[in-house]
Amino acid sequence: MKWIFLFTAMACTPCLHAQDILKELQTKRSGEGTVTIHQPQEIATLIGEPAKPDSITGKKGMLKATGYRIQVYAGNNSRKAKEEAFKISTQVKEFFPDLPVYAHFASPRWLCRVGDYKSIEEADAMMRQLKATEVFKEVSIVKDIINIQL
Repeated sequence: MKWIFLFTAMACTPCLHAQDILKELQTKRSGEGTVTIHQPQEIATLIGEPAKPDSITGKKGMLKATGYRIQVYAGNNSRKAKEEAFKISTQVKEFFPDLPVYAHFASPRWLCRVGDYKSIEEADAMMRQLKATEVFKEVSIVKDIINIQL
């Protein structure tokens, strides 16, 4: 029985140590130097520390990364283009209610882009679904900064 307990304790030790590596590095010990780590919360989250909720909204944050979105509209710098971008964003929401839609001005034009895809294959699958509706004419995959839910 003692051997099973000892083996289990030894097997779990690396997992626990990996989760507390930042705290371990910053622990003060006599005869050793001091380590101070300055980093965004997102990095701590990626290596195992749980994300802390936003103090205002109570929701966990977003991580920004390079990825892909599908552009469904690109207009010019006019009021009509702005209205069209928001009209198309509403149409996308009607067909795909769970899909994130981003209608915004990126000088010198109004854009409507959808999705947050880490790979071009994921974006391509959604682009095919958008084209299949036969409502969206200007559909293409673009590289963009995407949001990743923590």
